[in-house]
Amino acid sequence: MNENQENETVPSAESKADVIRREIKTYVLRIGRMTAAQEKAYEELAPRYCIPYENHIINLMDIFGNSNPVIIEIGFGMGDATWQIAKANPDVNYLGIEVHRPGVGKLLHEIKKNDLKNLLIVEHDALEVLANMIPNNSINGFHIFFPDPWHKKRHHKRRIIQRPRTDLMAQKLCAGGYLYFVTDIEEYAEFGLEELRLTKHLKNKYEGYAEPQPWRMQTKFERKGLEADRKITEIFFEKEE
Repeated sequence: MNENQENETVPSAESKADVIRREIKTYVLRIGRMTAAQEKAYEELAPRYCIPYENHIINLMDIFGNSNPVIIEIGFGMGDATWQIAKANPDVNYLGIEVHRPGVGKLLHEIKKNDLKNLLIVEHDALEVLANMIPNNSINGFHIFFPDPWHKKRHHKRRIIQRPRTDLMAQKLCAGGYLYFVTDIEEYAEFGLEELRLTKHLKNKYEGYAEPQPWRMQTKFERKGLEADRKITEIFFEKEE
């Protein structure tokens, strides 16, 4: 079926989940050694702060113990910006999704060190988590900071900012919720902006690219991009009321 057809049949929630499971992955598992601190944090803290992947919808209020807004960060890397944003906003719940275990260990260390009560982790494929665990119309925002740009054209299908993946994110957002995408690759920014423009129920908050959001903390990948003299581009879409 051509996803650009206006009158296409909308698949059921189950068939969407099946599609996600069969999809080409948007990431490659990197083989990286954990430091002793990361390994210790993972062994001690994962049972407390990591939510196991399950093939059923979860109750976010039960998991966090409150009804505060929920923000999901997809691919938090080493979690530098993740814990700082969570610490600065204690009345917002944050759910970080990452497959790179050293990054999970590092973020777990920061959660304990900063005594964060509003940050949890799912160590699993983000698209499967969204499709199978997250209720529709329940998320107040998505943070997607410096995802893998998959430079080669034949690999563009792996990019996370493209339909139907952005359609799935829009489905999970509540009315007025946002999708905040940041990249240091100009071509990916152009590609992502067009994909988001074509995503139903999402509307650009700006005329084109977004102004830098003052509350967003700098990430390790951003510092590398700036050191390489690459332009940082921000995109901010909201779900229509």
